[in-house]
Amino acid sequence: MTDIKIAANDGGSFTGYLAKPAKIPAPEGALNQNDAGLRPRAPGLVLIQEIFGVNAVMRRIADDYAAQGYLVLCPDLFWRQEPGIQITDAEMEKAFALYQKFDSQKGVGDLMASVAALRQHPDCNGKVGCVGFCLGGSLAYVMAANSDVDASVSYYGIGIAGMLDMAANIKKPLMMHIAEEDSFVPKDEQAKVKQALGGNKLVTIHSYPGIGHAFARVGGQPYDKKTADLANQRSAAFLKTNLG
Repeated sequence: MTDIKIAANDGGSFTGYLAKPAKIPAPEGALNQNDAGLRPRAPGLVLIQEIFGVNAVMRRIADDYAAQGYLVLCPDLFWRQEPGIQITDAEMEKAFALYQKFDSQKGVGDLMASVAALRQHPDCNGKVGCVGFCLGGSLAYVMAANSDVDASVSYYGIGIAGMLDMAANIKKPLMMHIAEEDSFVPKDEQAKVKQALGGNKLVTIHSYPGIGHAFARVGGQPYDKKTADLANQRSAAFLKTNLG
């Protein structure tokens, strides 16, 4: 597990945490890992941060997905404001200050650069998905509608109701986890999202009653293990189906 550099589409570079699977399955048709000179490769996964940077929580999630067999890259999206941010939900004031200065359009560009970097990585089989939480959850939705990712997962994404004009652009599978008691996403906004996306066969929506924002953040105050485990199991099955 290491940090790597990624070239930004608009110049400069930023870092990302790269987590590799301990063992990559042999290519289809190979008798073993070295058969016919075929290099074993894994599907890629871009992990999209919350507003706390590429911190211990995100790195742990990256390691968990790597253990499931993915080549995982978690890019630093706040590098233009302050590179290397690794804070916790105990530093909410600083986190919101960083978020308010965040340029989402440039952030999406950085995510697209991260997808391209993963696809070019010698350990990637060419398929790349994305998983995002909070800020990352909304960006995962944007990536599903505006990029060539093969599948996307959004955990309690904020502000999606204001971006439903791009819903018709979704051409690849998207899974959404919605917390019904999310203090950052009012229920009328949740209803708009469900109404706009519920009829799209490519979109799977899971809604969790009585559950608040950030229910999957291990160690956070809103963490709900039962719900997090259920959502994570659903995400794992979804990614396995769509990324292989």
